[in-house]
Amino acid sequence: MPGYLTAETIKGLREGRGLTQRALADAVGVTDKAVSKWESGRGLPDISLVESLSAALGVSVAELLTGDVRQNANRAGNLMRAHFYVCPVCGNVIYALGEGSFSCCGVHLAPCEAEEPDETHALQVERIEDEWYVALDHPMSKEHFISFIAYVTMDGITLKKLYPEQDAAARFRMGASGMLYAYCNRHGLFKVRTPRRERSAGRM
Repeated sequence: MPGYLTAETIKGLREGRGLTQRALADAVGVTDKAVSKWESGRGLPDISLVESLSAALGVSVAELLTGDVRQNANRAGNLMRAHFYVCPVCGNVIYALGEGSFSCCGVHLAPCEAEEPDETHALQVERIEDEWYVALDHPMSKEHFISFIAYVTMDGITLKKLYPEQDAAARFRMGASGMLYAYCNRHGLFKVRTPRRERSAGRM
């Protein structure tokens, strides 16, 4: 079965053309941090980037997509911590308690590494009665969009799948304190803690 892109393929082709990670990132329209993730096996380029990536690396799409997919070498995951896995081909999302071996569309999926939001991916969180309203000022085009927003607590997860041309926003019924996640198809996973809930005055 043909594989998807591998870290070794991307790094080898980039170095072969004498490109820095920043130069490749600029050519494809992502950050150098995203390229670093691809080359270290901590993420995979979205399928929408394959054509521009192949052009930047000077190879055909078919050549870029050849080779075996590298298995994730990090086996030191804490089983009490949950991980998101996102298919770069179809956008399927898998949520697992600990690291596992998952595949989708013939692609071996690496666990997403959640980062603190940058200015472009800032999660704006507002309490509206008994709900968290989460929104991002982010493009929602077919090429660049927020794929999902999720609310994770110790005892549950609620995930809202988003699609291009929708608003990059979601509402969640407020529960225990936890984490809010947003996944950008180009730049990966971002997270923030839920705001501290203030106790209502006069209640016992």
